[in-house]
Amino acid sequence: MDKRVLFDFEIEFTNGGGIQGQEFRLDIDGDDISDEELARYIVEDMRLLMVDKVRILNKKIINEKHKRRPADEK
Repeated sequence: MDKRVLFDFEIEFTNGGGIQGQEFRLDIDGDDISDEELARYIVEDMRLLMVDKVRILNKKIINEKHKRRPADEK
């Protein structure tokens, strides 16, 4: 079974404002992902700019089939 991470997040921007996500799911390789890697992935994947702080909350690894196709598969 594939691994996914289930988590909440809060992102603050340097120019004010922010966004939140609850029970967000993300495909991962392996059995774990650090909060720092997860924060970097969210910011890059969502193409966010002017990010100040990212908080990862309630993170847990779950067994669930991956939803995205690998980047090298089209």
